[in-house]
Amino acid sequence: MSRIGKLPVALPSGVDVRVEGGEVLVKGPKGELRQRILSDVVEVRLADGKVMVDRKGEAKQHRSAHGLTRTLIANMVEGVSRGFRKSLEISGVGYRVAKSGERLNLSLGFSHPVAFTAPKGVALTVEGQTKIHVDGIDKQAVGQVAADIRRLRKPEPYKGKGIRYEGERIRKKLGKAGKAAKK
Repeated sequence: MSRIGKLPVALPSGVDVRVEGGEVLVKGPKGELRQRILSDVVEVRLADGKVMVDRKGEAKQHRSAHGLTRTLIANMVEGVSRGFRKSLEISGVGYRVAKSGERLNLSLGFSHPVAFTAPKGVALTVEGQTKIHVDGIDKQAVGQVAADIRRLRKPEPYKGKGIRYEGERIRKKLGKAGKAAKK
């Protein structure tokens, strides 16, 4: 039995969950999310304020989908009640970000500024000139947008310049001068 799959998902106040055909619909104060489920593999049911996920067999596909389905539903419930946030930091001389309307204008050491527009359902906020916050109710979309922004200028290993997640540690390399001094 899946340890994660057998845990019930508690519903906070203000969150409504419905199972319609092969979809789970979650509504809350921050919005509404839909997720298709494998209805021939797992069964989603509501029991006294909790969502339970049961699998219909013991095959590998049934066991795999059990924990995954429960985690997806738990992320949806958390997203519509509290939301998700990923923060990015920009480091480097002359590297900065500014927000104009719904777009981010990033100066990342290229010969031109880079413009980034977030997809619908994801909000971008700028704190100072070196912090970006990505907010939304869909965990996958928030993570993907943060990864797309980071991909614009990954942190390089010699000086650590670039865009990194908040709290991410960059393993720095020594370079030519450091190698010669070591010998």
